[in-house]
Amino acid sequence: MRIYIRVSPRSSKNEVIKISDREYKVKLTAPPVDGAANDALIKLLSQHFKVAKSLITIVGGKSTKIKMVDIV
Repeated sequence: MRIYIRVSPRSSKNEVIKISDREYKVKLTAPPVDGAANDALIKLLSQHFKVAKSLITIVGGKSTKIKMVDIV
C-alpha cells in the first residue's frame, strides 16, 4: 500500500490524522534533524497500522514535508 503523508515536525504531540483513503497528516514531536523525524514517523506509522517497522519504507521525500511511504 502506498500512502502520501504531510509531516509536521516539532508538534506538541505525536498524531496520525487521516485526510483521505491514501493521504494522511502526521504530527511529530521529533525535530527534522539527522533523520530523527523520519525515524519517529516510521515508528508512529508502525504503531498506527499495527505492522513491523521493517515493513515501512519512505520511498520519496526523505528531506521534505510531503512523503511517499510504502507499507507492505
